Amino acid sequence: MTVFLHTILIALVTLSLLAQSPPKRKKVKNFGSSLKRLKWNPQKNAAEIRQDKKNAIADDEDVIRIDTTLVSSDLLVLDRQGKSISGLTAEDFSIAEDGVAQAVGHFFNGDNVDVPRTIVLIIDYSGSQLPYLDNSVKAAKLLVDKLGPKDMMAIVTDDVELIQEFTTDKKKLKEKLDKLVDLVLGKNRSFDSDGFPRGDGFPRIGRSQQYSALMATLNEVFQEDDVRRIVIFQTDGDEAYYLRNPRVDLAVPPGLTGKSLKAAQDSLALFQQFLPERGTAFALDDLYRAVEKQHVTLYTVIPGIRLWGLTPEEQLRKWQPYLMAQTPGWMGHLPSDRRADMKERLQKDARNSDEILIKTNIERVAKIQAMLASVATVSGGWADFLEKPEQADAIYSRIFSDINQRYIVGYYPTNKERDGKRRKIEFKVKGHPEYQVYGRLSYFAPEP
Repeated sequence: MTVFLHTILIALVTLSLLAQSPPKRKKVKNFGSSLKRLKWNPQKNAAEIRQDKKNAIADDEDVIRIDTTLVSSDLLVLDRQGKSISGLTAEDFSIAEDGVAQAVGHFFNGDNVDVPRTIVLIIDYSGSQLPYLDNSVKAAKLLVDKLGPKDMMAIVTDDVELIQEFTTDKKKLKEKLDKLVDLVLGKNRSFDSDGFPRGDGFPRIGRSQQYSALMATLNEVFQEDDVRRIVIFQTDGDEAYYLRNPRVDLAVPPGLTGKSLKAAQDSLALFQQFLPERGTAFALDDLYRAVEKQHVTLYTVIPGIRLWGLTPEEQLRKWQPYLMAQTPGWMGHLPSDRRADMKERLQKDARNSDEILIKTNIERVAKIQAMLASVATVSGGWADFLEKPEQADAIYSRIFSDINQRYIVGYYPTNKERDGKRRKIEFKVKGHPEYQVYGRLSYFAPEP
């Protein structure tokens, strides 16, 4: 009887939440402005928000604040073979916060069309990503077609530009995606053997500020009422070099000589030249905190060959053919004849490259990929590799399938203290210790 009453209570809470009319969304003003208010605190080894009275007043006016203590998470449940488990109910889940048992307060299935999803697509259209752009946009448009009637989607680029605010208008979303491709590749969609549009370059490409775009998204676009917050983050993540406390850098590796030493020194000099302009005021750990605070589920799509998680031998086997076949994105600005000459020179350099330099470059790319994967893991999402442009459709379809297969499980914490501290969450399926539950691992309590 107790179980029955508990189920009825959850159902009533669920119906109450669904019955609420969605709040009117305020337009995002000056997207990216939160980045300008960040400052690095070397004593705390973390980013802080720079506030003055004028900004504080503006923020209070612009942000919709709803006092709620509900902690919700999108959960993916897999068996030992990695197969998704369906048919679970609220009574199947147990929740613990900092080791203290909690009662399930609301429960939805991931494919419930009455639970709106607020999805942000962050797409990198910098030079290195151009061979993947057309296929990725086509795949994203198929995802748009699958959105429910209450789902909202926004589009952000690596320029830290919000090119489309949240909307349910599928036509408008697809038009913005098409315009992005037209901006870069032209309307004729005619490509050469390297995957670049025919002609003498592109009108515009992105600025590779992918992590900055993600940080601005987390700080500025979501509202308190957004129950299901999802970010699709497609990028190779090369802004990693410019984060505070970089986990990957361009220091000259010891042991290099001759042309290899000169190439490494030139790369370092170029990096140092752009560091004052491109260096961020935040570190990767600050992004982790922002992901936790905004309780988003993040899926990272990484274009390029996978090196992360492979043995050094496997990495080397994939790296050399990749270098021989690839045409760096920045070469897309060159006329086709000059591009062919440059590609031949780069391939020659690849064949004759110093073993130390090869190993160093592999390690750097693998670290960047690990960073991208870790941001997704913190959120309870996952990362996948877009090694070939034609794989985009399958990856985006998998993302949508994953979203639909999840369970939205929430609770009202017994700890009501507003101390702003991180609290650990543990979700389990009762009677099934073999099941793996993927979702949020922690959250931050409200500030005092």
